[in-house]
Amino acid sequence: MWSDPGLAPRGRDGQAPDVLNEGGWVPMRQYPENEEVDFAIVGTGAGGGTLAARLAEQGFSVVAFDAGAWFRPLEDFASDETAQSQLYWTDRRVVAGANPVKMGGNNSGKAVGGSTVHYAMVAVRFRPEWFTARTSLGYGVDWPIGWEEMWHWYAEAERQLTISGPLTYPWGPKRPRYPYRAHELNGAGKLLAAGAEKTGIGWTETPLATLSAPYRDANGKSPPCVYRGFCRFGCSTNAKRSVLTVFIPRAVSAGAEIRDLAMVGRIETGKDGRATGVHYHRDGKWHFQRAKNVVVAGYAIETPRLLLNSADDRFPDGLANSSGLVGKNFMTQSNAAVWGRMDAPVRWYKGPPSLAITEHWNYDDAKDFHGGYLWLGQGPLPNEWASVLTGARGLWGAPLREAMRDYNHMIGVKMVGETLPDERNAVTLADDLDQYGLRVAKITFGWGDNDKALIAHSLTQMRASIEAIGAEDIFEQPDDSNHLGGTARMGADPQTSVVDADGRSWDIPNLWICDGSVFPTVGGVNPSLTIYALALRMADRIGRMAKRGELKERAR
Repeated sequence: MWSDPGLAPRGRDGQAPDVLNEGGWVPMRQYPENEEVDFAIVGTGAGGGTLAARLAEQGFSVVAFDAGAWFRPLEDFASDETAQSQLYWTDRRVVAGANPVKMGGNNSGKAVGGSTVHYAMVAVRFRPEWFTARTSLGYGVDWPIGWEEMWHWYAEAERQLTISGPLTYPWGPKRPRYPYRAHELNGAGKLLAAGAEKTGIGWTETPLATLSAPYRDANGKSPPCVYRGFCRFGCSTNAKRSVLTVFIPRAVSAGAEIRDLAMVGRIETGKDGRATGVHYHRDGKWHFQRAKNVVVAGYAIETPRLLLNSADDRFPDGLANSSGLVGKNFMTQSNAAVWGRMDAPVRWYKGPPSLAITEHWNYDDAKDFHGGYLWLGQGPLPNEWASVLTGARGLWGAPLREAMRDYNHMIGVKMVGETLPDERNAVTLADDLDQYGLRVAKITFGWGDNDKALIAHSLTQMRASIEAIGAEDIFEQPDDSNHLGGTARMGADPQTSVVDADGRSWDIPNLWICDGSVFPTVGGVNPSLTIYALALRMADRIGRMAKRGELKERAR
């Protein structure tokens, strides 16, 4: 019988919801709180959920926590935009700065599976030079991992997620074929392709984490995409390849325990300065789970918030913060758009919203600013489109109703742009308290001059593209943002970073971070594939360290 997954935990009493079958249950191992598990993982998104599966599959005892609910897509997700707000992190946060960041569905998830439950599924690799941005391109900072190594883990992530993509990808070094064929273009995708060709730049089908053909593995089967258009919400058919549908079933099958509706509020440390476990709120009270290692995977806001809220006498400035960089260098990618009207119907809502892509300006350095951006075809659903019209055009009442009549004739392209790291953009703690009595995050952000130049360039190029195909009544949406990064930078120097190349804290050897907060730079592509790849790499590295006896103390 259907039940509200937000009312009470589903993962308990030795069972977990079967996310691939309506109303089903699967057995799940349950660990006592006084048992010192190998890994307590905070967050189950692209970083934490992937890591939980791979560590459990190597034989480690794992308990993973998520503040959100554990959904069964086949019964809990509906073709209703408003209902899908249950997937977003809407707890109180404070925003500030010259350009306060909009929080919600565009950058925050609250569910087992994290933001991947409602992400747009775009699976694009970083440009190789971005891993040495300072050395190769003269801006930002270098990553402590080379692109050749990341290329291996990108391929592994694409294989495990069963990415559907083009036969050949026109930018960057050659790569293997994607596991599944690309999806057919819808009306919006075809128009992006036509606009790119008319303005002399390349395009291709977008690599997407949604199935273009049926799939089956040991944990169950998933059907191909039916092009219903609700991809940026919860996919009710399970064609979407998310942590919820791919890695969580694997984690449970391998012996991990997932605790849903479990808000971790503080990491405990012992007299020796090592993490000893996590305090979490579930079923109306606080609990403590002992652990040999703690992994924080709460993304670029909740990760620094937890580290700062875990301050104690030994670490008065928060955990892993000897560099003073926890919460610093917060980045959100720019997400400007250009919209217009076509005479012929487009029906842009049919299929995934981003079926065609151009990365031309990620790889062309003939521009007067640092960094790059891609842009994608768009297909917002009606409520989302109405919010664009009210926000970008200021339409209300009768003018809004009249504009909505053109819904099936509209076209849009939207960019994902690189924002440069800046220590003034930061996540700190506000004085406000949330429902658990924890200090909430304060996010301070403002665009830099380089960021503004990149956004202006993208608007000019996107406008030229849709003008070239005959779009009319064109308008711009210049001040939007989406994905997050930074706040717990990885690096090769403890003085200028929070964690090392393996995501291991310089200060606390059994404290790890595995999410987009470790990004030194964010690039001009959607971040999910890079987070997946980093999680797979971290799991492999941890397994190798364990075999060498290096988990107890940092190798020197």
